[in-house]
Amino acid sequence: MLADKICGNQAGVWLLVPEHLRLGTWDLLCAWSGCDGRRVEPRLALHLVNEAAMCLCSHRCRRTLSQKGFELANGLPFVPADAAVHQLLDARSVAQSRRVQIALGKLRRAAGHFDGRLLALDPHRMPSHSKRRMRRHRFGSQDKPAKMGQSFFLLDCDTAQPLCMSLASSSPTAAESAPGLLSMAAEILPAAGRDEAKPLVLADKEHCTSELFAAVRRDDRFELLCAMPASPSAAKRWKGLAESEFTEHWPGYATALSPYRFAQSPGEVYHEVVQRSGLRPQDHHHQGFLATCARDQLQR
Repeated sequence: MLADKICGNQAGVWLLVPEHLRLGTWDLLCAWSGCDGRRVEPRLALHLVNEAAMCLCSHRCRRTLSQKGFELANGLPFVPADAAVHQLLDARSVAQSRRVQIALGKLRRAAGHFDGRLLALDPHRMPSHSKRRMRRHRFGSQDKPAKMGQSFFLLDCDTAQPLCMSLASSSPTAAESAPGLLSMAAEILPAAGRDEAKPLVLADKEHCTSELFAAVRRDDRFELLCAMPASPSAAKRWKGLAESEFTEHWPGYATALSPYRFAQSPGEVYHEVVQRSGLRPQDHHHQGFLATCARDQLQR
């Protein structure tokens, strides 16, 4: 009877068991739930983990597939209903979820899943059908603003593995959510030695704010390199740079380095890297990047 239960299309979830053992998933879930393995709470949490691993978010009581076996992999004789999952999550705080993320990140770093020397801030926005009053987002000037649920990831660029992530309401911007991610990453990654370069964090234009750059410099655990919005004033400044300020690295590609100050904090000096592409002057195209440190412009 047991073999019949796990021979359907849910049998693949059992292949996750060795990985759960390597990562210590059960111990992490027991710590997060605050209960030992004799209680149902860690098993409900394992259900959520396996559900996410299968890219399913509706493996619930009346919507489960006809083949059995999924509930057994979670140590349960049943598939939980929505109410049980909501009660489990409502009884735990965001701080508890942050702690389990940090513990998991340390285990994965020790296992060599990522190096953590080159990172990237990666915001994701997904359409939401919530009835609440929410700030609306749009991806382009031609798109209609819509309600979005926000999640923010910090990824390792070399291995494409996530270090940590956070969920947010529709109101915080990507730049406002970034310090929380970097704070978790600082606990996951070892501090750089005196002669070692700090991990470099890459970000897109929506992260280019004086508040985020000030927070990164104040924390002093990471370096930040961020694309700059091509506003009319910025484009005029880049185009007005003298030819002598550019260093040509190969035909059609040159860079210039100059100091930069935000109007909100003129006392803080950062480094603006201007990238110029195109062989002929009439074909020149400029893009600016802002950094907290002056590194080699080709090895950033």
